[in-house]
Amino acid sequence: MRVLLDTSYLFDFMDRPGMFLDSERRVLAARGTDFYVSAVSIWEMRLKHNARHRSGERESRFSPEDVVAALQDQDITFLPMTMRHAASELETPLDHKDPFDELLLVQAQEEGLRLLTVDRLLVDHPLAVAVHELG
Repeated sequence: MRVLLDTSYLFDFMDRPGMFLDSERRVLAARGTDFYVSAVSIWEMRLKHNARHRSGERESRFSPEDVVAALQDQDITFLPMTMRHAASELETPLDHKDPFDELLLVQAQEEGLRLLTVDRLLVDHPLAVAVHELG
C-alpha cells in the first residue's frame, strides 16, 4: 500500500522517538507500505510554527527545517505540490473547509495514494485510512 502521511503524523514523528507506535509499525511493515510526505504538510507546519498564541508562544515548536532534516533519514518519498494538484477538484468533497486537508486528499486522489490519518474529521473519507483499518 502507498500512503500519504497526514500532517498529524509528522507532528507525532517530531514529538516522540519513532514515527509510529510498535503496534502501528507491525501492521504497516506487514503490508509493505510505501510512505509519502507532502510539501503541503511542511507548509502547514511552517505556518503553525510562525503563528503565535496570545501568550506569544508559537503554535508549534517544530521548525519546518528541523522536520525536513529529520525526515531525510527515513524511507519516505517527498511529494511536491504540482499545478495538476492545485487545479484538481476532490471527487468526494469534505464536510469542512480546511484547505490543507483538501489539498492532501487531492494529492492522494491524483497520485493513487491513501491518506493515513488519525484526524476524526477525515477518517470517514473514502481516500483516508487509519492504521487500525489495515490490521
